Amino acid sequence: MIASRPSFLTRRDLRLLLVGGKGGVGKTTCATSTAIYLARRGRSSKFLLVSTDPAHSVADSLGATTPPANLEVLELDAAQRLEDFKREHGDKFKTIAERGTFLDKDDVGQFLDRSLPGMDELMAFLEISKRVESKAYRCVVVDTAPTGHTLRLLAMPVLLRKWLGALDVLLAKHRYMKSIFSRSPQPDEIDTFLTGMLASVKKMQRLLRDPKRAVFVPVMLAEMLSIDETSMLLRELAHKKVPVSDIIVNRLYPASDCPVCSDIHARQFQELKLCLPQLSQYVVWAAPLYPEEVQGVTSLNTFWKDVVRVTAATSAPSGALADLRPLVEFAPELPSKEIQLVLFAGKGGVGKTTLACATALRLAQDLSERSVFLFSTDPAHSLSACWDRHIGSQPTSLTRRLSAMEIDAQAEFKELRNAYEKELAHFIKSLLGKVDLKFDREVMERIMDLSPPGIDEIMALTLVMDLLSAKKYDVFVLDCAPTGHLIRLLELPQLIDDWLKTFFGLFAKYGRIFRLPKIFRRMTQISAQIQQLRKLFADPSRSTIYGVSILTEMSFEETKDLVGSAKRLNISLPVIFHNLATAPSSCSLCSALVQRESKLRSKFLETFPSTAQPLVYRRGEPRGLTNLEALGQVLYQER
Repeated sequence: MIASRPSFLTRRDLRLLLVGGKGGVGKTTCATSTAIYLARRGRSSKFLLVSTDPAHSVADSLGATTPPANLEVLELDAAQRLEDFKREHGDKFKTIAERGTFLDKDDVGQFLDRSLPGMDELMAFLEISKRVESKAYRCVVVDTAPTGHTLRLLAMPVLLRKWLGALDVLLAKHRYMKSIFSRSPQPDEIDTFLTGMLASVKKMQRLLRDPKRAVFVPVMLAEMLSIDETSMLLRELAHKKVPVSDIIVNRLYPASDCPVCSDIHARQFQELKLCLPQLSQYVVWAAPLYPEEVQGVTSLNTFWKDVVRVTAATSAPSGALADLRPLVEFAPELPSKEIQLVLFAGKGGVGKTTLACATALRLAQDLSERSVFLFSTDPAHSLSACWDRHIGSQPTSLTRRLSAMEIDAQAEFKELRNAYEKELAHFIKSLLGKVDLKFDREVMERIMDLSPPGIDEIMALTLVMDLLSAKKYDVFVLDCAPTGHLIRLLELPQLIDDWLKTFFGLFAKYGRIFRLPKIFRRMTQISAQIQQLRKLFADPSRSTIYGVSILTEMSFEETKDLVGSAKRLNISLPVIFHNLATAPSSCSLCSALVQRESKLRSKFLETFPSTAQPLVYRRGEPRGLTNLEALGQVLYQER
């Protein structure tokens, strides 16, 4: 008998259910509707819905309605959780510092204050772990951040164990001295604290890998960019041994006589047919595109009723795909010739990558004899899929004046870390037989484990600053990570700058003990580049953000956050593209979508009256040089 519902809706043994995927595919809708469905079926039990995305959407998904009484909703405030964590455990960290090596409590305290690893992901991991361990809920449903950052959340057990290991090293000398001077050294409160945290991390890691108690539900669209990212996500989940049984393909258009709907329907089923063989070990479910936005408890409660299973026997529509040319209304001007950095930002899944690619191509064509560099720092890169060719971690020439690169931010930081460890090892070797630095050496070896969250992303941007300083390229176009993580990235230069000052202060203070001239020069260079980056961000004549949205309530709320942050950081944001808009039509589905989108467009125009807001209509999936060139030509006014 073929199941009529995804298995995660009917299983009573699940303790943890994570919903994830590329931004904009409907993760929040799927997670919220799942939590409501489970709560209504298990009225005698309590359930928890947690959002780990810095740009929360659960409250927007619920609208003004109230969830079932047995469903608790928690949108994690990472910054507040971090302050609470420091307040609760700060004294323990100071004690660890006091027990450490030649580093005093101020030295280590500064590193700890600025370097709790992966702030958003760490706080999310600890909070989810605490809620699961409490056993107060039958199941915890997690609405995760977009793919790249969700993978960081799932990697948190490994990172936390490294971090706890670094703290444990600080206690090594104290334990050694206790073993000498105490006949029966017993673990104290600090030892118990670290042991307890480590045990909690291990327990959560076991849960994440237990198919009887946990499951990850990927959500995707039947579009190439989403399929590619989902394939990458599935590989990483398999590598991390996180169980997956069902996949949701969201927002499938119905068969229709409407040329636009028919074209989208045909393209979706064509892509779905191609990817199904790769997904044969999973059960694939298709959820339809609803004419009305799925918002509020009533519509969320009925979300799963029209979901159907997709099999290899599913037939794709016959006939040729329509040749629908790109269509844009109220096209803005191209960025001015003085602009050096253009950042494309917005909610995940709104088409940032496509518009960034089309813009970079148009700039390369219009700015005579000026070269353009297109790059991505999003952990889940999409440039390759958008161009229909491989773009890796080295500059790739796309046209005569356009190059692109998917920067591997973690590799950039790993290179810095390796250089540090190599020089430190060489220096310590030169001291052998002269000074005994057993414990102090271990502490210095672990300093990089106390680096702040996001330093890898800043390392990626300093690479761009190198290219800017070398004047090899004139204009840089950045395909950003989704809104919440972009905001964190824009705020990071100050945090990293503070951390570097702490690092420099440490080596200035103990320069006679540890002399690492090469790494000190590299850190000095990074500091100078960060200063340049901060000046560039703050200069509206040289850098600008182009916002990208879709006409939904959730995208509106996230755009408000983006615009507010840009104002607070004094960064120019002159344009908000309303992408994937529905063109007026006699089709009943299109008409319903147009009516829904018109209300949101009015809301956008009223809220951001001084910002240009072009409409980019949905027309197939612009991929490859020819299609991106056609989009770029209509995306902006002629000069």
